[in-house]
Amino acid sequence: MKNLKCVLLIILIVSSLRGYSQEQQPSAFKTDLTKTDIKAVLKAVADWQVRTPLTHHLADWTNGALYSGMVEWAGIAGDESYYEWLKGISEKLSWTYYIHDNPLRRYHADDYCVGQTYIELYRKYKDKKMIKPMRAYLDQILKDPAKGDLLFVNTKEYWSTQRWSWCDALFMGPTVWAKMADVTGKEKYLNFMYQEYKATTDYLYDKEEDLYFRDSNYFTRKEANSAKVFWGRGNGWVFAGLPIIIRELPEKYRNKDYFVTIYKEMAAKLLSLQSADGFWHASLLDPASYPSPEMSATAFFVYGLAWGVNNGYLDKETYLPAVVKGWKSMVTSVWPDGKVGFIQPIGADPKSVTKEMTEVYGVGGFLMAGTEITRLIDKGIL
Repeated sequence: MKNLKCVLLIILIVSSLRGYSQEQQPSAFKTDLTKTDIKAVLKAVADWQVRTPLTHHLADWTNGALYSGMVEWAGIAGDESYYEWLKGISEKLSWTYYIHDNPLRRYHADDYCVGQTYIELYRKYKDKKMIKPMRAYLDQILKDPAKGDLLFVNTKEYWSTQRWSWCDALFMGPTVWAKMADVTGKEKYLNFMYQEYKATTDYLYDKEEDLYFRDSNYFTRKEANSAKVFWGRGNGWVFAGLPIIIRELPEKYRNKDYFVTIYKEMAAKLLSLQSADGFWHASLLDPASYPSPEMSATAFFVYGLAWGVNNGYLDKETYLPAVVKGWKSMVTSVWPDGKVGFIQPIGADPKSVTKEMTEVYGVGGFLMAGTEITRLIDKGIL
């Protein structure tokens, strides 16, 4: 009998160990809103990513989003190695966009998201070679713009006329055009950006919900609770892209209020959708169907809200608590070694997520959010 009890005890212990996951462990980092604690977790996250081999093409949109966060972190890290890492990757790419085997794919916003980073490195190093290929690419698009409609059909043939017909594109593409306009002083880039952004918004923005459909395939789809399908990260792409665009616009640019209005409408809506635990979910209007946190959407929303408070576009008393709550929840998604979990894999709609899931674009969003929060501290707002 004693031997049987021992065997059962061993089985119970082994089963418990097998069932034990990182998801059950407490946070390895402090969630305090001090600059020291925030930079500690940002460094851990950035260092984990730098030492982890990139699995996507170096110029892919996934990595483009990562670099956008990494360059923000590099600016406050006090360590030039992060700039050097980004510069080394950019040199391997010859400062150009993602060149696919399919020559038709010449307008696709995903393929030049990496241009955001080239322009930021140009701002630091003042070397025109860093933006020359991307500028030539944008000029070619201006000479022969895509003329297709915005119906989303994901086929190789359709790529030949692909405009910004999915909401993610509003982070990938217009940010590059806005930055290029600023560093060159050429308004032609802003005019194109505004024209295409407005076309996409007229098509995908739901004025009743102040959220974006992912693409035309979701206009009539419903969640389990009969709500419209609004994907967390898809709207995260849009909301994170708006501050990048707005900060690049000249103060007296005639269409600046257009972007600010959309930004404020989305901010108010997103504030109402934050969960009590601080996270947002994969499905914005049906969180019960996807109860796990979704870190990439949360990071992009926290970044966007923090930027708004930082720059006077959002009321501090109303929005700062959501930023604080969101950041505290984000920190709990980080593993002890710096890996960021709860990031939904590549997709186009809500899916279930676990803490074991990670992806580079979510890391980029995490670095963007944390860096922006340190600016709140620097300004004495937080």
